[in-house]
Amino acid sequence: MSIQDIVDFSQANTAPDRYRPAAEKILKGDPEQTVYNHYNSPCGQMNAGVWEGEVGQWAVNYTEHEYCEIVQGVSVLRDGEGNAKTLRAGDRFVIPAGFSGTWEVLEPCRKIYVVFEQKA
Repeated sequence: MSIQDIVDFSQANTAPDRYRPAAEKILKGDPEQTVYNHYNSPCGQMNAGVWEGEVGQWAVNYTEHEYCEIVQGVSVLRDGEGNAKTLRAGDRFVIPAGFSGTWEVLEPCRKIYVVFEQKA
């Protein structure tokens, strides 16, 4: 490994992957999302990049552990009981595998993410 193997997000030329949640998961709006997945580990268990989401709300069910840092916008994460956490630029947090609830984007949102999904 050398310094050329370092992944600098500000220098990455990753193609965007645009998508929407499955129709049955969308609860409000038209939450188009874009991912720039800048890194995939050789073992296939970790990836990292930038996610962008448009206004809307959808159901989530995490099978992976995800570290997030919100860099723009406002979102609300709700658990299955309706408890809510508002997420704004500067917030850093981990969503553990097994979390289910909803993600709602109130203002177009951008986050840095690192995901770890343990192999079975």
